[in-house]
Amino acid sequence: MELTEIIGYFGALIVGLVLGLIGGGGSILTVPILVYFLGFNPIAATAYSLFVVGSTALVGTLRNIKQNRIDFKTAIIFAVPSIITVFMVRSLVIPNLPEVIFSIGSFKLTNSLFIMLLFALIMLLAGWSMIKSKEIDSDTEIKEFDKMHYFAIGTQAIGIGVLAGLVGAGGGFLIVPALVLLVKLPIKKAISTSLFIIAIQSLVGFLGDIKTLIIDWQFLLTFTIISIFGIFIGLALSKKISAKRLKKGFGYFTIVMAVYILYKELI
Repeated sequence: MELTEIIGYFGALIVGLVLGLIGGGGSILTVPILVYFLGFNPIAATAYSLFVVGSTALVGTLRNIKQNRIDFKTAIIFAVPSIITVFMVRSLVIPNLPEVIFSIGSFKLTNSLFIMLLFALIMLLAGWSMIKSKEIDSDTEIKEFDKMHYFAIGTQAIGIGVLAGLVGAGGGFLIVPALVLLVKLPIKKAISTSLFIIAIQSLVGFLGDIKTLIIDWQFLLTFTIISIFGIFIGLALSKKISAKRLKKGFGYFTIVMAVYILYKELI
């Protein structure tokens, strides 16, 4: 096994570790690990990422169900448009992306380059969100909301579904703020509900790829099991490490990774 492969599998552990520690963000690492360390093309990497992220989030969801932390009514309202969108993107849009989207002179925007540039942009937004997000007391109940903004929730869910389908990320950094600001969920319940939504939309999105991609199940299951092992470590460490500092630190790391992707792809 080469050094890059060892680093790639270690990265799988970090993906789960981050998900366990801060309830999101680990999926941001999956695609770069698969592309730059394990040699997958971006389209396959985004598909594999959906499976890894969905399976790992599902493990966290099962734990949260036992602790009654999930608002299932809100999850269903949010998840349905998101799931439909991500499945359509993976089954209809991704397979039909032209090899060269457009060209200007000697520059060609290929489908792989488009996905990685979009992914870098999402990483920049995610990193900035993690750094600038205000800390909310996780034990403070936010006042009850008498009427849900269904249109706003549905619109945001569709947008997240498009992004998740294109770049293979769960979108937790967008879902959690939406649940807190639009639905007025307490932060702990928002994070747990977000994991549930991520698990469903990611795994359903992956189903859209099964007919169009040849899946290396042995590799994918091995990578996923390592990531799941990481989430248990993260959940154990989360009781001892400041989530606020960790979130900001990971935010800066995400921005550095985004800049690296831009450098790698454009220069």
